Amino acid sequence: MSAADTTIRAIRVRLTGPQRREQLLGVALTLFAERGIDGTSVEEIAAAAGVSKPVVYEHFGGKEGLYAAVVEREARRLDDAIQAALAGESGGSRALIERGAVALLDYIDERPTGFRVVSRDSSAGGSYADVMSDVADRVENVLRGPLGRRGFDPDLAMPFSRALVGLVAAAGQAWLETRRPPKAVLATELVNLAWNGLANLEQPPDAAVGPGQAQTSRARS
Repeated sequence: MSAADTTIRAIRVRLTGPQRREQLLGVALTLFAERGIDGTSVEEIAAAAGVSKPVVYEHFGGKEGLYAAVVEREARRLDDAIQAALAGESGGSRALIERGAVALLDYIDERPTGFRVVSRDSSAGGSYADVMSDVADRVENVLRGPLGRRGFDPDLAMPFSRALVGLVAAAGQAWLETRRPPKAVLATELVNLAWNGLANLEQPPDAAVGPGQAQTSRARS
């Protein structure tokens, strides 16, 4: 058998169901990252995968089902990476937050197409917002104790945790366009900014609030 015949035979080998599903997920991920769900058609996905449209419908029920599967898979990968980073107990609260920041930046660096899809999504199951909310819940638990010990309302841990996670996520999205400064430096400096801001909170804050609010704040102190 010639090399050409071998190549033709290999092309004609049918993929198993799981293999075809993985192929379609990979093809769709690239197209969705470039064009979004509205700018991508089932015809384009099928053509890029070298299959007919019914094959896409057979595996995912349509474009929306395929998009949801892509988002869910990427969000799960991101969540697994961050949760693994947060699982360690050594180094204290600051080290824990820095490990989470590094894990998010690692994902952005290693899977930029996946990040573009999940960070764009706002409706599909297993979305980026869900992952970030889970991470913020973990950070909230980290912050609650230190805030209380320093005389602040522990309930501030909830909005503060969302602000910290949002800071890293927004910076990572901007970093993806230039990849400067180096990833490890960015993670360290983001936590430096956030941590030293938290460490030097005023008690009570000298903020531009209304007279009634200011009196209430000082009365509580």
